[in-house]
Amino acid sequence: MNDSFGDFNATQTAPAGAASEKKGEGIVPLVVKQIVDAPEGNIEMFGMQYGMACLVAIVRNVETSSTKITYTLEDHSGRIDAHYWLEEGDALKAPEVMLNNYVKVYGTTRSQAGQKTLMVFKLLPVLDPNEVTTHLLEVLNARYKAEDYQNKGDAGSAAMATDFTASQSSAIVSGLDAKQQAVFQAIKSNMSEEGISRKELKAKFSHISDGELTNILDFMISEGHIYSSIDADHFICTM
Repeated sequence: MNDSFGDFNATQTAPAGAASEKKGEGIVPLVVKQIVDAPEGNIEMFGMQYGMACLVAIVRNVETSSTKITYTLEDHSGRIDAHYWLEEGDALKAPEVMLNNYVKVYGTTRSQAGQKTLMVFKLLPVLDPNEVTTHLLEVLNARYKAEDYQNKGDAGSAAMATDFTASQSSAIVSGLDAKQQAVFQAIKSNMSEEGISRKELKAKFSHISDGELTNILDFMISEGHIYSSIDADHFICTM
């Protein structure tokens, strides 16, 4: 069954030079084998790098410690561990999932002790079995569009990134009110590695009080839309 995605080449190494230095952006749907086989530190497909993977898989095991929850996830192509990190007092905010049920996971990849793992930013139970089939179709669609755009050259890169991530992006930010959406877009548009600072956000949104801005940021962190980076006052979008 692994053969279905054996040549997927999210594992292909980007060409040397500028293309390989591009910062990954957006979300790409994948299966476990593609994540496990991907180059160190990259979520990559035919030279295009992405910031985050979307995976639909079955929860086979859950281990909880004081600092994190580790989920063992399995799909038709393999298994992978996914870590959901807890801050002090956050245990009750952990995702509600059941063993041997499907979940949809958004996360970045890491290597630990030579094994690929997922760092979870958002984990949702799959309530409709059609989502499993839809995800596999999205995986195939992403793979063939990536190859097509690579053949057309870099001119199609921006269009590809938009095309691949439009449905995923809208799903993540649904439910935000106007102010939350504006702050989210400001964080998303910042391309620095450390993310946008609280000070910069205050300058951009002077009409939003400090307390309201803090509430907006706390809400989006709890929902998995953003995360803090180098410290508690710098923020990066999870997409």
